[in-house]
Amino acid sequence: MTTIDLNSDLGENVPERVVADDGAMLGIVSSANVACGFHAGSPEGIRTTLADAVAHGVTIGAHPSYRDYEGFGRRAMDVDSATLQAHVEYQLGALLGLTASVDGAVRYVKPHGALYNTIARDERQARDVVAAVRAIDPSLVLLGLAGGVVLDVAEAAGLATAAEAFADRAYTPGGELVSRSEEGAVLHDADAVATRMLRLAREGVIEAIDGSDVAVRADSICVHGDSAGAIEMAAATRALLEAEGIEIAPFAGRVA
Repeated sequence: MTTIDLNSDLGENVPERVVADDGAMLGIVSSANVACGFHAGSPEGIRTTLADAVAHGVTIGAHPSYRDYEGFGRRAMDVDSATLQAHVEYQLGALLGLTASVDGAVRYVKPHGALYNTIARDERQARDVVAAVRAIDPSLVLLGLAGGVVLDVAEAAGLATAAEAFADRAYTPGGELVSRSEEGAVLHDADAVATRMLRLAREGVIEAIDGSDVAVRADSICVHGDSAGAIEMAAATRALLEAEGIEIAPFAGRVA
């Protein structure tokens, strides 16, 4: 049976900026990428999401970012290596501590937003992030964009890796994500998204924004928690995949 993970970015809510329904999403996904405070979330809100993830039996991952709360971590930054490594280590340490406080465990790391996109192509920043993960806990799996440079850097450094595809994002013909500044970059049609992800799971391809097919090997599918219609997209994707005999299960523990 084909198996694939379904994940979402959670723990990003604060009273003045509620972006996702964490409780509903945790009833659908198999893995949760939980914010570490630099781009979103608060200690008490993050802790609540972690406790809910443990209660739902959802695998927990750390979701560190650039230090960019105002920009939700989606602004590219040219951060020097010492600073970037320290910032990622700080975030991982904080999330590991909060997760332990609710009797949970962090199993993987998925960088957020602009940092995620940068390390998919920038080897220097990719090395900095990988060094931070190794320094904190080398047993953590590094989850990154399928085909991204960071996965090669992480594997060379001895980390386990997993490749990710996005249910709610458009792809370029080269396999990169279409910039959010471009029309059509973010998808919202639940049925169309589910059908795209069924093809990904079965055939290893996604239709690019120009209509061509792009090969994508993925261990995990992400539905952004803050996307409009996120719950409907995640639920439709899970329902269709399971109806077609594809198992939804965490990637952590089955990748090397």
